Parts: sequence; C-alpha cells; structure tokens
Amino acid sequence: MWGMRHSSIRTSSPPAPPRRNHYDVTDRVRISHPTEVLEAVCGILQARYPGLDTQPLDHAFATFGQLYAGWLPGYYGCDTWYHDAQHSLDCTLAMARLLDGHDRSQPAARRLGPRRAVLGVIIALFHDAGYIRHAGDDASNGAEFTLTHVKRSGEFLKHYLPQVGYAAEAALASRVVHFTGYEVALHQIEVSHPLDRMLGFLLGTADVLAQTADRCYLEKCRDYLYREFEFCGLAGAGRKGGPEPIYRSVRELLERTPEYNHKLWQERLDGYFGSAHRYLEAHFGGANPYRESVEANLARITAMIEDGSFTGLTLRPQVVGARELRNILGRVPQPTRPTGKTGSKRQRPAASRARAA
Repeated sequence: MWGMRHSSIRTSSPPAPPRRNHYDVTDRVRISHPTEVLEAVCGILQARYPGLDTQPLDHAFATFGQLYAGWLPGYYGCDTWYHDAQHSLDCTLAMARLLDGHDRSQPAARRLGPRRAVLGVIIALFHDAGYIRHAGDDASNGAEFTLTHVKRSGEFLKHYLPQVGYAAEAALASRVVHFTGYEVALHQIEVSHPLDRMLGFLLGTADVLAQTADRCYLEKCRDYLYREFEFCGLAGAGRKGGPEPIYRSVRELLERTPEYNHKLWQERLDGYFGSAHRYLEAHFGGANPYRESVEANLARITAMIEDGSFTGLTLRPQVVGARELRNILGRVPQPTRPTGKTGSKRQRPAASRARAA
C-alpha cells in the first residue's frame, strides 16, 4: 500500500480527494451534524439487526451534543481543534460500517450481535470525551489531557452507560476504549473474550481511519494537531515536567506523516488489529473508500515532501467545536432516557439510508 513512487520532476502535488470538507468518505453523510450521523448509523444497524431498539443511540447522540456543545452540566464543551466533534462523529459512522461488515461476513457463532454493536457505537461516539474539560479541571484547554484522555473517556463511559441500560458493560467499555490510544499497551488491555477484543479491534481501526481518511487530514495535522501537541508538551519547546517533545516544528510533523502512517498500518491496522479494516469491503460490497482516501492523502504529502514545499496544502478545514456545534444543533437537545425492555422500540425507515451509508 505504501510503496508509492513519484517522479523526481513535479509541477504540482496530486489534488485532494474530491469531496466536501464536512462529509464522510462517500460524500453522502454530513459528519459535522450529529442528527445526520445518527440517522445513517441507525439505518446501518437496523438493516443488519431488524427490530433493533435505537433508543440507547438516540439518548447517546443527544448526550454527545450536550457534552460537546457545553450544555451538559459540569462540562465546558469541546475546545480542541483536531479532536473535535466531527472527528468523533466520523469515527462513529466508520465503526457502524465496520460492525455491519464484520457481522455480515461471519458465521452466527462469531458475530458480535446487536447489543455489542450498539455498545461499540456508543464507545466510538465518546472515545474522545476525555478531552472535554469539566468543573474542577486545572487546564486551559482540553488538549492538555492528550496523554490521559483515553482513561478519562473510560471514566465518562463508566458513568454514562448505566443511563441507557448498559450498566453490565460499563467497566468493559472503560477498557475497550483503550484500543484507540497509547496509554495502555495493546497486549495489556484487560479484555479477554474474543468478541469483545474484536470490538476493540474494530474501534481502534475506526479511529485511525476516520482521522487519516479525512479530506483535510493533512491540513488538520498542520493547523490543529501540532497545536494540540504543543499544549501537552509533545511538540515545540516542550513543557516543564512534561514529556520529551517528538516534533520540534510543524514541518517536522508533516515530513514524518508518511512514516507515522506506515507504522500505524504495520503495527496496528494490519498488525494487532488483524486487518479488521477489510470488513469495510464487506459493508461497501468490495470497495474500501477509507483506504482509498488514506492512499490519496499519503500520495499528496509524499509528493510535497519530495518537492520540498507544503504550499499544496490549500484546503481550509473548519473546527466543529462547542460554538459551532451549538449553531448546528440550534437548541439544547434533551436526551430521552430509554424505557428498557418494556419500552416501545423506535423504528426508522432503514433500507434507503443503510445503503447510502
């Protein structure tokens, strides 16, 4: 995949993938808008699991909107730039697609099933909740929690999941979320059941692909990721008592992007996660637009590195943080708590949206 070769004489870098900035890899789902991602996710899961009760997902997406917009009591809302609301929504959509692809291609005994699928989607939705500052935090920006945000996300999930009928899985979720991070070595994450570990592999895959397949991935690395790394001490001059910086400049971060991605695929996507990304091909009927977008992004940055210039990074990404999300949502959403086994199941027309998603 990464053995791309380029001519030593170049007049311009390859163009950016032809889609809109706030849309997913298919250019069909507006991943800046929680309600549109919810509709797409429910369409996918209801088509895979007929009769699925979507009330836990309705509640989770409403709570996500409150949390990231700064409407959830005790929380300040999203103020990070790279790890914004859009990334989490993008990851959640990718997770739903991976779950569908997995279960449609596995025998019954190896399928994750509807309950694990809903759990996986909720974990994906809140996998970066640890970046959100809450009352009592001594931090000026959520990026200061970069090195501990996964543990914080796990704590959020542990307290949230009982509200939607998943109390039994709350502790498990707080461990599964670590498949998205580096705070615990992958082989030391305490998840023993093979199906739960597969859930973690799909989650880690969704997180990586949502980032690196983003249309503005390279520009976001330049404008947003480096800035977040400065806040936690991983970039720039560093911080007193903090970690050793791994990037001294934006240029260094960009120049090392192909190497970093190669390592991601070798050690995680095609390594520990067992090429779980292949389940996207089952979902999409043979194609894998995420991989295609990643390859396009890597071709762009590799060409610029060879040319010695990053002037080709001309896209203009926009953060979907607390203020932007408040404008998108328009009003404070009020989550409706699921009624449990005795409650009615909310159904959506699934077929058309499931295929579009």
